[in-house]
Amino acid sequence: MAIPSRTYGAMQMRLRESLITRTLVMPIQEFIHIQGISSVVLLGAAIIALVWANSPWHDSYHHVWEMELQLGRLQLPIHAWINDALMALFFFLVGMEIKHEIVHGELSDIRKASLPIFGALGGMIIPALAYLALNYRTPGQHGWGVPMATDIAFSLGVLGMVKGMPTELKIFLLTLAIADDIGSIIVIAIFYTDTLRVKALIFSAFFLLLLFVLRRIGVLRTMPYVVVGILFWVAILRSGIHATIAGVILGFMVPTDPRLSLDEFQEIGTDMIRRFRATKAEGDLATANRLLGSFESLLYATEAASERATRKLNDWVSFVVLPLFAMSNAGVTFSAGAISGLLSSRIAWGIVLGLVIGKPLGIVGFSILAVKTRIARLPNGVSWLQMLAVGILAGIGFTVSIFISSLAFDDPAHLMEAKTAVLVATLIAGVAGYFALKHEARQEDAPPTEVSASQ
Repeated sequence: MAIPSRTYGAMQMRLRESLITRTLVMPIQEFIHIQGISSVVLLGAAIIALVWANSPWHDSYHHVWEMELQLGRLQLPIHAWINDALMALFFFLVGMEIKHEIVHGELSDIRKASLPIFGALGGMIIPALAYLALNYRTPGQHGWGVPMATDIAFSLGVLGMVKGMPTELKIFLLTLAIADDIGSIIVIAIFYTDTLRVKALIFSAFFLLLLFVLRRIGVLRTMPYVVVGILFWVAILRSGIHATIAGVILGFMVPTDPRLSLDEFQEIGTDMIRRFRATKAEGDLATANRLLGSFESLLYATEAASERATRKLNDWVSFVVLPLFAMSNAGVTFSAGAISGLLSSRIAWGIVLGLVIGKPLGIVGFSILAVKTRIARLPNGVSWLQMLAVGILAGIGFTVSIFISSLAFDDPAHLMEAKTAVLVATLIAGVAGYFALKHEARQEDAPPTEVSASQ
């Protein structure tokens, strides 16, 4: 993943004047945008959490995340601030990404989107059924949503480590993961909301309407949207719907089209440059500075609000929010009794079975069905074995699976079983998917066997 073009361009302008940009900012930006580095950081945070939770200082691990923190009238444990507030930023980015794909991306063309959509449906339905096959009418039944999720960052990070994969395969996995996210968000909103408070919902609807009005009257400053967005998040939190849904809704509210096209910028900008040169030559510095101010507004209008927000927030979410989430949620404390209990846990086996076996079966099975019925077609240069490898890779649930686990289980023992199973399934799916893709890459790159003269 390269540094965003506008960010890179801005840093290039500062390189000569700023020693900090040359020696610190640019190297850090180049490092954090290495393909897959965010997944490595996320994995490192999960490992730190596991080591900390099983060290002699394991009590401090739980104490830190259970400490109460009050902001205004809201008082929540630190882990709740991370899961409800910071993760809303993550889902805000997810919401914008989904909208962008629907408006401009693969999901905008139903013919291209049909295969990953069908694959995502299979990748949600079959794992859920596999889980329920082991947990129907048991105390763990409510966790059927846990094995439905695919972690976009991890799965794409592993796929990016394998050279020689068709671009169409990467697009398929990205689109499938986004469609999977849509399904997970719907599941969270409908099935993991216990109570609804009508008064808070009315307030949330009012704030949402206010955001719409701000957009319609052309308010361009960011701060009014931030303030109303926070109020909307608080109202959703109070309503009983999980607060991260507010992030998704707000993401869908952000425009994905710039107010000024590049062609329009070129036409207007050329005329403004001509006027700027003329006024500067005449010594009319006041008019020249006014034109510079117009240029600033003109440049701002050429970038879609969703692209600007993604560019500003993506690194913070990838390298602060998600690692904090992993550190506060992946710290499972093991004991001899706990490990033996895991081996007989229906919850654990249901999640592992769903993610490791159900995911590839569902994705490939539903994809074959879509191709056979001519609803979709297999992308050019992609084989069914590569699709199977991607299906295995999609069993990496991690972030969203752990998140749904925290919603599904109130019992600490059940929650520990679920989190451990997600970590184990993620490890199995990641390693198995990587080697399956490597095998297919070698098959693709292998030179053709020479035909002997005797044949």
